Amino acid sequence: MSPQLYEFHLPLSPEELLKSGGVNQYVVQEILSIRNLPSQLRAFQAAFRAQGPLAMLEHFDTIYSILHHFRSIDPGLKEDTLEFLIKVVSRHSQELPTILDDAALSVSDRSAHLNALKMNCYALIRLLESFETMSSQTSLMDLDLGKGKKARAKTAHGFDWEEERQPILQLLTQLLQLDIRHLWNHSIIEEEFVSLVTGCCYRLLENPTISHQKNRPTREAITRLLGVALTRYNHMLSATVKIIQMLQHFEHLAPVLVAAVSLWATDYGMKSIVGEIVREIGQKCPQELSRDPAGAKGFAAFLTELAERIPAILMSSMCILLDHLDGENYMMRNAVLAAMAEMVLQVLNGDQLEEAARDTRDQFLDTLQAHGHDVNSFVRSRVLQLFTRIVQQKALPLMRFQAVVALAVGRLADKSVLVCKNAIQLLASFLANNPFSCKLSDTDLAGPLQKETQKLKEMRAQRRAAAPSAALDPEEEWEAMLPELKSTLQQLLKLPQEEEEIPEAITNTDTTEDVKTRIHQLLAKASYKQAILVAREAIGHFQESEPFCHMDPEQSEETRFLNLLETVFKGPAASTQNTQGPAGNMGPEQTDCKDKPSVSESGKSQENDELVKQEMLVQYLQDAYSFSLKITEAVSIISKMMYENTTTVVQEVIEFFVMVFQFGVPQALVGVRRMLPLIWSKDPGVREAVLNAYRQLYLNPKGDSARAKAQALIQNLSLLLVDASVGTIQCLEEILCEFVQKDELKPAVTQVLWERAIEKVPCSPLERCSSVMLLGMMARGKPEIVGSNLDTLVSIGLDEKFPQDYRLAQQVCHAIANLSDRRKPSLSKRHPPFRLPQEHRLFERLREVITKGFVHPDPLWIPFKEVAVTLIYQLAEGPEVICAQILQGCAKQALEKLGEKSSTQEGPKDAPMLPTFLLMNLLSLAGDVALQQLVHLEQAVSGELCRRRVLREEQEQKTKDLKEKNTSSETTMEEEMGLVGAAADDTEAELIRSICEKELLDGTQVLAAFVPLLLKVCNSPGLYSNPELSAAASLALGKFCMISATFCDSQLRLLFTMLEKSSLPIVRSNLMIATGDLAIRFPNLVDPWTPHLYARLRDPAQQVRRTAGLVMTHLILKDMVKVKGQVSEMAVLLIDPVPQIAALAKNFFNELSHKGNAIYNLLPDIISRLSDPEGGVEEEPFHTIMKQLLSYITKDKQTESLVEKLCPRFRTARTERQYRDLAYCVSQLPLTERGLRKMLDNFDCFGDKLSDESIFSAFLSVVGKLRRGAKPEGKAIIDEFEQKLRVCHTRGLDAVEDLEVGQGGSQRAASAKKPSTVSKRHQHLASAASSDGDFVTPKPCRIAHRHQNTQQRVSKKKPRIVFSSDESSEEELSAEMTEDETPKKTTPIRRAPPRRHRP
Repeated sequence: MSPQLYEFHLPLSPEELLKSGGVNQYVVQEILSIRNLPSQLRAFQAAFRAQGPLAMLEHFDTIYSILHHFRSIDPGLKEDTLEFLIKVVSRHSQELPTILDDAALSVSDRSAHLNALKMNCYALIRLLESFETMSSQTSLMDLDLGKGKKARAKTAHGFDWEEERQPILQLLTQLLQLDIRHLWNHSIIEEEFVSLVTGCCYRLLENPTISHQKNRPTREAITRLLGVALTRYNHMLSATVKIIQMLQHFEHLAPVLVAAVSLWATDYGMKSIVGEIVREIGQKCPQELSRDPAGAKGFAAFLTELAERIPAILMSSMCILLDHLDGENYMMRNAVLAAMAEMVLQVLNGDQLEEAARDTRDQFLDTLQAHGHDVNSFVRSRVLQLFTRIVQQKALPLMRFQAVVALAVGRLADKSVLVCKNAIQLLASFLANNPFSCKLSDTDLAGPLQKETQKLKEMRAQRRAAAPSAALDPEEEWEAMLPELKSTLQQLLKLPQEEEEIPEAITNTDTTEDVKTRIHQLLAKASYKQAILVAREAIGHFQESEPFCHMDPEQSEETRFLNLLETVFKGPAASTQNTQGPAGNMGPEQTDCKDKPSVSESGKSQENDELVKQEMLVQYLQDAYSFSLKITEAVSIISKMMYENTTTVVQEVIEFFVMVFQFGVPQALVGVRRMLPLIWSKDPGVREAVLNAYRQLYLNPKGDSARAKAQALIQNLSLLLVDASVGTIQCLEEILCEFVQKDELKPAVTQVLWERAIEKVPCSPLERCSSVMLLGMMARGKPEIVGSNLDTLVSIGLDEKFPQDYRLAQQVCHAIANLSDRRKPSLSKRHPPFRLPQEHRLFERLREVITKGFVHPDPLWIPFKEVAVTLIYQLAEGPEVICAQILQGCAKQALEKLGEKSSTQEGPKDAPMLPTFLLMNLLSLAGDVALQQLVHLEQAVSGELCRRRVLREEQEQKTKDLKEKNTSSETTMEEEMGLVGAAADDTEAELIRSICEKELLDGTQVLAAFVPLLLKVCNSPGLYSNPELSAAASLALGKFCMISATFCDSQLRLLFTMLEKSSLPIVRSNLMIATGDLAIRFPNLVDPWTPHLYARLRDPAQQVRRTAGLVMTHLILKDMVKVKGQVSEMAVLLIDPVPQIAALAKNFFNELSHKGNAIYNLLPDIISRLSDPEGGVEEEPFHTIMKQLLSYITKDKQTESLVEKLCPRFRTARTERQYRDLAYCVSQLPLTERGLRKMLDNFDCFGDKLSDESIFSAFLSVVGKLRRGAKPEGKAIIDEFEQKLRVCHTRGLDAVEDLEVGQGGSQRAASAKKPSTVSKRHQHLASAASSDGDFVTPKPCRIAHRHQNTQQRVSKKKPRIVFSSDESSEEELSAEMTEDETPKKTTPIRRAPPRRHRP
């Protein structure tokens, strides 16, 4: 067929070109073989050189064949074809302008060029798509094989397809910019040609790598090509549909398409495409999007980024998207809200907005605020993030500050950690960008607010006094009352004359002025009906008097009355000249003033301006005060979030408190102190956040010089030490130690501290004491700070003045103590520990200060003496000698005092009395010496023995090596295994133990002399009833018991009797600590007394409960006591009225939950004890406790096992309360489908209890929880369980069996009936064996013999069912400490890991 006689139709698929179509339609005649392709391509190239672009008309089959065999042909041929086709199309695009301008162009030539254009474009685009497909597949294969980027990018011939795409796209753009539509009939370009060109663009966009930075030129070329198609070829509708489809299916395309659409809307003027795309997204069904999360994600990302780029264009289409705010997909809600926020930030920002723009902004902000309470936490979080941006860019109107701050404070209590974190960030942004003040102390703002408010009241009062009594313009008043007056008049005119109410009649003595005044007053009081009736009567009474005589008969009755009333109300000239109305009601004096020139008008305007300014000032102060109150409220909430488990939240809290502190909020110091313990956090991020916080707050204070900065830093740190606890001081010491080691504290700080310590600069005693304390903290990082000035410190705190400042002396001792290495010496250390000689001035002064202060009743002497004794044992050579001298000196003074008392006694029969404080001081000192002597032996002496042994062994080894240098010696197996060193360690430990057991409390030792006195005071609480003495004696007794197991064993009954029966909470608290230490040192001795330790958890004094909780937490978590069912006492602390104790118990169970299956193993006994009618807790507290404990059950096997354990207990429980408790526990378990099957298997256990509404509701809640995440295949069993529950609730257990039979489940029904009869027998036996309503876990017969003794002991009192895990009876909880009740069993504690869970 001649090229001029056919027409080339663009095919939908390549195969269409092989089929015979319509008349004159071009058909590919032959697909050439691969072998012939190179020669045919060369022929085509030759023809192109001769004929130009029209050569394609005769050689199209060659290109078609290359495309057909594309996967199989040589890469070089592919590249040559591509290069050649680019030349062809480029040449054609260069020639086309001339051809198109040729007016004499024949139809055949036009057709030829049109066919050539379509063929060239088709061939080039198909080749481009083939290369792109091959590149994508190669890229995926290379990713799998792990090749490098360069290997993926280039072939062996150096051909880089990614670089070739852009020129082709630019060529096609250049072609489309020509006026090629004239090649078509009627100048209407066919849709298929536009789709061909744009289709290749969309296919290129589908490649995931198109979004990479290196492909940016390709993206820009695609955007320009599609932009030309949109502007010149009516591609809008197709582009919109294609963009929507691509957003749904290609995750990477949202940012790419946003860039393209924003460019089209701005540079190409195609703003309408934004509306079209948004309309398509807005018309998507929200329910459909909830089923298509990928599509929703694409739409959401597109809208969010589009709003950031072109918010003004998008704003006109926002109304279309509002339906998605009510849809289920949270991503779409987030996108719409983010778009609103961008419009507020970029378009609707500023004070010069028009009314309509302000309304739109307010609507957007209202929507954002409303979604701060969205059901989805991601939406709530996103709203807070958006508000943070709005606040940071100062785009939030001042009138909304309070509402948004309140929203942020409310979200602090959100269950979602992410929401809480963003709420804290929002509040921090409010603080940083608040328009009020740099200092936001509500107490500081309250004073000015009150003062200015009072001033405003006075100004208003003065203005009211100066203003005339006439408040309103009569004209305005008349206009205001006219509608209601008309309505009343119309109603009265309809009534018959006789039905009208006649007011007080007008008498003959009344004048017209009196009646007018009366009518005026009635109108002013809004008594319109009365005024009209009086006016009607006046018309008849004063027919000849003004204004009642001028009644125009032509007017309607309603008009006549209204004119009359208007004249009376406004004045006589009102009806004729309304403009004079206001003057008509004035008195003569006022009229005169009106006529005079307004002298005071400028003064009045000035007063008005001042009043307005004052009102604005008061409003500003009120807003600032309200804002500070909200921040203060937030501070108290956020401080409780300091110890969250999420690191990011904790870091946000810390940063928030840094900012709050910098803004001067008074409560911020509480948070700054509260973050101190986080310095011990195991999370390095949290620890570093604390260090950074203190760097910002304290290391960079304001000041003109280094000295001024140092003084400010010291002042700020000293404020932290005011009323600080020991724990707070230790935390601050760790932080300062870190700063000192990193040289972050300037030398000026140390210099100023020393100057304050030696009183070189004037300072108060407390400031001096805090300076010494800070020097001691810094000495932990650099001991030379104190070491080089040791004598100075001794002179500061231990001088010979009287009375002694024991607080300062105590801090001096603390500072000096940092010279010693308190850590256990390492075996690798060769040098001896740092010690000072006994004759050192430090110890002389300590001995003298302790001895002199002993005889003076100063309460600060006891804590000083404790620190001093500790310091002596840490630093002195032979500290026991010094302390023995101190003890002897103090005892001698006590005896002298006793002698003085006896010599002054008048009656010889009266026993001499020693002052109580002397006895207390003496026993406390003896206890401190005893404990420090023990520590000295077990750490310092033991460590020194070990160090010397290692040095001796090394010396012997060197000598041995020299002797046996040339001979080979075989080491023994013991030496190879290191057993020699272990045996030596045991020998040394045994030596220390024997000294403690046999020598320290031997009759010849100093400490032994105080034992009888100590025991006498402890055994005679009636004789020695002073609380302080009792506390000191009990603590000293605990310290003495730490020395020797023999002495401890002999005094344990006394210790626990005091622990149980002492009336002083401080004694019980001290003894709880002492017995806890004894449980660690002598576990076998204290083990039988463990129930008495648990008993203190229910002590009436909160101080004792808190101490007991701390001690038991330590002992249980360190595996130092057996965890029994009595741990339920710890569970009771979860509902303690004191928040700190409840938090302590929660922390205990949090830690215990990390120890394998510990909580799972304890739960059955805890449930039993807490629901016991006799010794348990109330129902509501039980729910609170069990909700917390059951939250630790997370494993499916544990849940299923608990279901199997708890369900049978419904049969053995005796009270309705226990049924409800069990049902509640089961409802709180995180059940799965397998757990539900277990429950169905045990349905007969609780089926007969379901008639109780609360039990039924509990099991129904289980169904509700299971339905939420149920799979379709699991819904059948849930429905079955719910049906059985409902049937059993309404008709009883027998109805369930009938239901099963009716459903064809005869086998299952039979198996269910058998346990039912057995359960009756079990219930009968249980009721015979138990009368106190305890739970019973059914046990196999083979383990019954294990508890015979326990059963017999309990049965003496009354029949009782006990639990296998209980190792002691309830009788052991009594505090009757008679000889026969002293525990004799001393079962050694086995150091073993927790029991493994056996389902």
